[in-house]
Amino acid sequence: MRKVGLLGGTFNPPHIGHLIIANEVKQVLGLDEVRLMPTAIPPHKHNPTDATPAQRLRMVQLAVEGADGLMESSFEIDRGGVSYTYDTMRALKEVEPETDFYFIIGGDMIDILPQWFQIEALCKLVTFVGVQRPGSSGEQSVIPVEFIDIPSIDLSSTMIRKRTEAGQSIQFLVPDPVISYIRQEGLYGSTTAKRRT
Repeated sequence: MRKVGLLGGTFNPPHIGHLIIANEVKQVLGLDEVRLMPTAIPPHKHNPTDATPAQRLRMVQLAVEGADGLMESSFEIDRGGVSYTYDTMRALKEVEPETDFYFIIGGDMIDILPQWFQIEALCKLVTFVGVQRPGSSGEQSVIPVEFIDIPSIDLSSTMIRKRTEAGQSIQFLVPDPVISYIRQEGLYGSTTAKRRT
């Protein structure tokens, strides 16, 4: 059986925090690979300067380029629409029945796991892997979660977007190829920050 980690999210944009989480979980659990899987439709209200699904997938591709054992997954974007994790995992297991999936979540998600759609059935499809995020408890859960200690970094895509829009530097916070792509596409109001980020 192959052991594959899944790290979902909007990745709007992806940053080094995502890569640290994926790599640390891969190393600690001895996974064959970790896939970064952008959602098709972000849950937040869409901003005109936000990235499209295709742009978010491309940024993930650029972020993991050359990273051993990390790769992008277009699975949810290809399916389209808003999908529950249970629906995604059921479809993935149909395609890859011989794969053990490890679904990576932050402490903020662990806190609300019992509210997830079809959580009991979902637990039969995946092993939940919990990583700490600043500002969340994430240690007590009635749902089985395998906790992994990782270097803590208080970084979010929201912060990256705000800094980009304000013309502030995001160097070292986002992989260089992703920064170049953000500038090239004029994402997050980056047209005013081309020379400073």
